[in-house]
Amino acid sequence: VICSSSLDKTIRLWDFKHNKQLQIFNGHTNWVCGIEFSSFNGGRYLCSGSFDNTIRLWDAETAKSLHVFNGHEDGVWCVNISPLQSNNNSDNNNKMNNIGVIGGNGYTICSGSRDNTIRIWDVETTKQLNIFKGHDDCVGSVKYGSNELLNTILSGSWDKSVRLWDIRSGEQIQAFNGHTDYVSAVEYSPFVIKNIDGNSSVICSGSFDNTICFWDIRSNKNELYMIEGDEEGDYGILCLKFMELKKKGNTKNVKCDLNLCYGSNRGPIRIWG
Repeated sequence: VICSSSLDKTIRLWDFKHNKQLQIFNGHTNWVCGIEFSSFNGGRYLCSGSFDNTIRLWDAETAKSLHVFNGHEDGVWCVNISPLQSNNNSDNNNKMNNIGVIGGNGYTICSGSRDNTIRIWDVETTKQLNIFKGHDDCVGSVKYGSNELLNTILSGSWDKSVRLWDIRSGEQIQAFNGHTDYVSAVEYSPFVIKNIDGNSSVICSGSFDNTICFWDIRSNKNELYMIEGDEEGDYGILCLKFMELKKKGNTKNVKCDLNLCYGSNRGPIRIWG
């Protein structure tokens, strides 16, 4: 099953094996931009952000709208749901997630908007928990951190900057400047810098300047590395995703290769090894 959001104000679920539409989600009154499945309850819930200034939480099985989050003063460009809580076993997790109107006790939604703000919402109580101000233009991408970066949020904006935020204090930790056009996508990178122990401190960002930049969050220096898109074929990076692909041959017992996939402004989808 794949899920799509559209400027036709709908979200749709598709069975790509049998080439048919499974569900249609109606409720938003303007473009639907970012969508994200819940990390809890096996992805039972779907979150969406829209240019009608709202965020909605849906039951993915029934296509029923469960709650509308209001607070943004302009269109919502992107949403993300906090990562799976590893300290709950499956029984406790199911009990916790059945609390309240929607469930998802302890989980939050993060949203980025054309009102230049990032906001955090409590899934269970449906209340707005925090608002992050600092970007000078539309926030086009937001991502929750994990592991040691669990209490951070990464954001990319049309003000050409990438920023890292502390969820607990509500303050900006760092800003990364170097892109020369809109930042359309941000990700926490799984790569670890050579000769440095511990989890990855590398982030990456895609931009309409047709580059993907890698940054070390412990340093305010220039980017670690840059991938340049095809100048004529891409014309800007729209979205990116790290993924594992099976190796074609045997390589020291490593079964998967880590790859970076990105979508471009002119249509091509490219995979980097």
